[in-house]
Amino acid sequence: MKELDLGNSDFKSIIENNSYYVDKSLLIKEVIKAQKQVILLPRPRRFGKTLNLSMLHYYFDINQSAKQNLFTELNIWKTENDIKEKYAKYPVIFLSFKDAKENTWELCLELIISEICEVYTQHIYLLSSPLLADNERNEFQRIINKNASISEYQGSLKKLSKYLNSYHSLKVVILVDEYDTPIQAGYKNYYENAISFMRNLLSGAFKDNKFLYKGIITGILRVSRESIFTGLNNVSTYTVLDNQFSDKFGFTEDEVRKILHDFQVPTDYEQVKLWYDGYKFGKTNDIYNPWSILNYVQDAESGFQTFWVNTGSDDLLREQLSNKGDNYTREQLLKLINNETIEKTIDQNFIFTDLDINKELIWTLLTFSGYLTAINKTGRKSYELAIPNYEIKTVYQDIILNWLNTEIKIKQSLLIDTTTYLTNNLIDKFEIGFKQIMGDTFSYFDNKGEPENIFQAYVLGLLAIIGDDYIIKSNRESGEGRYDIMLIPHDKTKYGIVIEIKQITREKGEKDEIFNKRINSKIKEAQAQIDNNKYFKELDANKVVNIIKLPIVFAGKEPFITLIESQNIRKVN
Repeated sequence: MKELDLGNSDFKSIIENNSYYVDKSLLIKEVIKAQKQVILLPRPRRFGKTLNLSMLHYYFDINQSAKQNLFTELNIWKTENDIKEKYAKYPVIFLSFKDAKENTWELCLELIISEICEVYTQHIYLLSSPLLADNERNEFQRIINKNASISEYQGSLKKLSKYLNSYHSLKVVILVDEYDTPIQAGYKNYYENAISFMRNLLSGAFKDNKFLYKGIITGILRVSRESIFTGLNNVSTYTVLDNQFSDKFGFTEDEVRKILHDFQVPTDYEQVKLWYDGYKFGKTNDIYNPWSILNYVQDAESGFQTFWVNTGSDDLLREQLSNKGDNYTREQLLKLINNETIEKTIDQNFIFTDLDINKELIWTLLTFSGYLTAINKTGRKSYELAIPNYEIKTVYQDIILNWLNTEIKIKQSLLIDTTTYLTNNLIDKFEIGFKQIMGDTFSYFDNKGEPENIFQAYVLGLLAIIGDDYIIKSNRESGEGRYDIMLIPHDKTKYGIVIEIKQITREKGEKDEIFNKRINSKIKEAQAQIDNNKYFKELDANKVVNIIKLPIVFAGKEPFITLIESQNIRKVN
């Protein structure tokens, strides 16, 4: 049985060591058949970009001609002859900037220069060629010695393609992996430096380069054409929203079933889908996260885990959520965590700095980064978005919990206890905890805050704790009207909960006793509305026997659930 070589992105070593390989070789055919000379393929991290470019490297590289053919057992070798004739016919320049991320531009530039130096070193045989003029040979040597000028590094890819073309009398293939890593790393500290350098480097390589046969670029985002690919009219971009190349990154359902079969993994396939499926790339449904699938297969006995989530940072999303005035984003996330969809505009020409002035760009970033997936196209630039799977859902759950704990200072133990009281029908105790949570929340949003927004923010925390055990729905039709919130338990022996929310404001000069009576009246009204409109019908249909009908009345900033006893009338703020 072949073994997994997890984390190895070198195609040649995987094939030569007879390691397990999911055959994506038809990517080669799609690249060759593509009309455009330069192809940009943005995909989420850990979705096979580096391995695919490595495969392209070994297929096109002229230096492979005298070695064992790595492709004879793969699908590409079953294609037409004009595709196979491209094998080992081109000099190749292959760079990866996936590790070019540092806190300062100086350190990041060092990593970029090291990668350029490594590529030149791979072609050091050119130094002994009489085809290079003395000044070209001197510049080549400076680049290898890492003492070239910035402009020489920026022009290095075009110069190297010229030297290779002269030496081999063949056009060149240029492969650039994770081109936007330095840009993302410098978003806060050195964005302009990174943009300027990468623009000049890539423009030199791909704009009006008569020595170029094909150029393939990967990254996570399509960074705006105006800031990176200025003047490049020979570039075609195929993102996760496009049909071309839609099944070449990530695993398809057939590929996942084969992997599980080949490794004889005893598992519930529906749980595998729940955890790691759910992406839609262009026309291809059911794309699985490859990193998570392979990690799970390697150690299935340990169960389902958040493999992909742990390989990256969600700082930007946390930053967006911690904004005091950004209730709207949290409300949208509420819908997503509830397994609902949201409709958003996706701007494929992404500019990082615009995030500070256009908060809606967060949905573009989340979609291209793999934290959301586009289910349907609803307009020219608008899409229906959803959380793809349970692994990604845990990211949002953890962020909401952390936000409530660190920003609003609500202890996680209070959240857990309060939701436990609710789901066990201990309503008196739930009301006490809920009042405390709402008090802290309203204090945090003292200058903003409308009650319904704050309630939604709290529900996010609620979902983060009990979302695994319940299906949470809001504003849905049930019976003869629309309930506000419903919790449907997966375990039908547990309580189902239907919630109706009312609001009441104190009239000028109103006495406490009268105000409290109106609160009680609103509580009774909410209870009657649940019964009269049969909001609980959906719970009945789901065979939930035990049902909690929960009214919540916001009186000013304070929530009430149970009736205020007449002998215990107290002042309401």
